[in-house]
Amino acid sequence: MSKKTIPRKNRKSIFVLIIPRFEDLANSFYAGEVTKGANIAASRLDVDILIHLVDRKDHSNWLNGLLVPDFIDGLLFADIDRDWDVVKRAIRCAIPTMVLNNPTVEPFNCIAIDNRRAARQAVEHLISLGHQKIATVAGDLSTQAGQDRLEGYYEGLIAAGLPKDKAYVKKGGFLRTPARTAAQALLKDGNRPTAIFAASDVMAYEVIAVAKTLGLNVPENLSVIGFDNNLEAGADGVRLTTFEQPIVDMARLGIESLFQMSLGLAKLPMKILLEARFIKGQSTANPKI
Repeated sequence: MSKKTIPRKNRKSIFVLIIPRFEDLANSFYAGEVTKGANIAASRLDVDILIHLVDRKDHSNWLNGLLVPDFIDGLLFADIDRDWDVVKRAIRCAIPTMVLNNPTVEPFNCIAIDNRRAARQAVEHLISLGHQKIATVAGDLSTQAGQDRLEGYYEGLIAAGLPKDKAYVKKGGFLRTPARTAAQALLKDGNRPTAIFAASDVMAYEVIAVAKTLGLNVPENLSVIGFDNNLEAGADGVRLTTFEQPIVDMARLGIESLFQMSLGLAKLPMKILLEARFIKGQSTANPKI
């Protein structure tokens, strides 16, 4: 044993929460909720959490310093951008590993939110109100969540026999400025939609703001659905129809699962899929004919 190595029985368990860097990380609703959930579990279990920010573009170098089983008892990936090779490296070093928000049929441990089902439910709700011209402002399609919400949108259209119109799909990247640009492109078009599903609340409120500048009232002239139930995303008086994600619970379960794995008490692979809760607000209504 190295002189610097502290036997596990003489120290607290140490888990590392790995969060990818991206634009406006400091104000990220997702990163904030994941951190909150991990800390709740750490406090209850009396373990230590280290938060490690990593470059999304390069997963090849930063992991080396963490793959030390004598010091690290588990890794919780807030997201991996579908780069499963980085997870395989950790597993080869015999370090318990859990991935959030990247569901997979492969034998990896993961806890995710059923983004696809929720997005499909959003489209089904709009169709039940009578909407047929339904657009979407998609999230970051390099992430599993962004891709799954887009696929769920498509599934909802197909199930209702509605066409997949590329003109009704714009990328917002989960960011305000791109979402505003996407909303302008959708609402200034001559064949504008009567409803828009935005893949995050931040983007949904940008859609509402653009609609107002064009003289369109929500929900009288345009129905809007968001995703997150992020109460800090906007404050313009419109109570948004959205989906509440159990992000805090997802991260809490991630740390609790890692703790069980570190003790050899978990049956692997661990796979948990959590449901997003539909919240009916004031931003959707029947379309005006």
